[in-house]
Amino acid sequence: MQFRQKALSKLQSPEEIDLPVRFARPQGWLVLTVTVVAMAAATLWAVNGSVSSTVRAPGILTHAQGSYVLQSPVAGQVTEVLAEEGKRLPAGAPLLKVRTAGAQGGSGADSGTESDTDADAGTDTGGGSGGDSEGESGSRSADKDATVVRTIAPGRVTALVATIGAVVTTGANVAVLERVDDARAPLMAMLYLPADNGSAVPVGARVDLTVQSVPSQQYGVLRGRVKAVGRTSQTRQQITGFLGDGQLAEQFSRQGRPLPVLVELERSSGTKSGYAWSSSEGPPYAVGSMTLATGAVHLADQRPIDWLLP
Repeated sequence: MQFRQKALSKLQSPEEIDLPVRFARPQGWLVLTVTVVAMAAATLWAVNGSVSSTVRAPGILTHAQGSYVLQSPVAGQVTEVLAEEGKRLPAGAPLLKVRTAGAQGGSGADSGTESDTDADAGTDTGGGSGGDSEGESGSRSADKDATVVRTIAPGRVTALVATIGAVVTTGANVAVLERVDDARAPLMAMLYLPADNGSAVPVGARVDLTVQSVPSQQYGVLRGRVKAVGRTSQTRQQITGFLGDGQLAEQFSRQGRPLPVLVELERSSGTKSGYAWSSSEGPPYAVGSMTLATGAVHLADQRPIDWLLP
C-alpha cells in the first residue's frame, strides 16, 4: 500500500497533535450570532406582537329601515303629482293622481259634447254657456274618478318615477321612499362585503368610511362601528328591496352575493354634519342619505403565532 508523501509527513510530526482545532472562522461566528438574535426577536414578536388587517367594501349612507318602492294600484294616466323629491311624507299621504281608463273614456265623451256645443255658439249664446257647463261637469267627473296613490309608510321621497301625463300599468313603480319615522333619525351606513370576508367581521369593529361627496384628503374619513352583521348573503332582489334601487343592487352584487354589514356612525357635536370625522371639524356641510361610500373595516388584531397553530 502506498501513501502520499504529504500524509506521511503529517504522521511524522507528533508535535502538531497538541494544536487546537479550528471549527469556524470569526466571520462564521458573527453570522451565527446575528441569526440566533434575529430568530429570538422573531419568536418574541410572534408570541407578544399583533398584526391588524382591514377589509374594504362598497356601501351607502342610509337609514336603518331602508327604502321601499311605491307601485300604482291601478292602470291609467298620471294627471297630477302631489309631492316633490326630498319631501318627507306621513303614512297615507297623497302622492299622485291616476285617471283610470273608464274615467278617460267618459272624459272623451264629454269633450265631444263640448265641441258640438261650441259649433252652435255663433247662433245661440245660451247654448254656448250650456256647453261650458257640460265641460266643467265632465272635468269634475274625471277628477272625481281619478285614483289617488298614497304612501304606505312614512318616509322621504328620494325618486319620483311617474310624471304628469305618464301612462302607468297596475304594479308599475311610481316612486321610491326612504323609511324615516323621525326627521332627527341618525344616518347609518350599509356595507356589502364579500361573503368569505364578512364572517370575520365582529360586532363593534371600527370602520372608516370614505364618503363620495366629501374629499377625504381635505376632511378625512367618517368614523363608525359595526352594529350588525347579516347572517346570510343577499341576492340582488333583496338588496333592491332594501335600497329601492336596482342599479345600486347590481353594483353591490357584481362580485357575487354579498353579506350586509350595518355600521352605526359616531356622533359629534363639534362638526357641522353632526358626525365624527378623522379631521378635527369634518366637512362644513351635512352629508345626505343615499350617498355612496367605501368602508374599511378594521378586523381584530391577531398574533402571528396564531397563523402557525391549528
